[in-house]
Amino acid sequence: MAQKVQKVGVKKDKGYLYFVDKNGDVSRAKMARGGKKGGKPEKVAKVGVKKEKGFLYFLDKQGDISRAKMARGRK
Repeated sequence: MAQKVQKVGVKKDKGYLYFVDKNGDVSRAKMARGGKKGGKPEKVAKVGVKKEKGFLYFLDKQGDISRAKMARGRK
């Protein structure tokens, strides 16, 4: 299961994709809809989480950064 890494409390708006960028900060980009292109990413919160190899980092339902172990080489 996932474990909470950092409490951020980001409020999510509809129509945006929220993710943890390579610097460990929370960013968002406008989602592509019906032939329209998506938008450029913009930083929402500066957190600076250090990412460990083998984990997937994401924003959970509470708007906090969580991580889950990646499934690799499963048959």
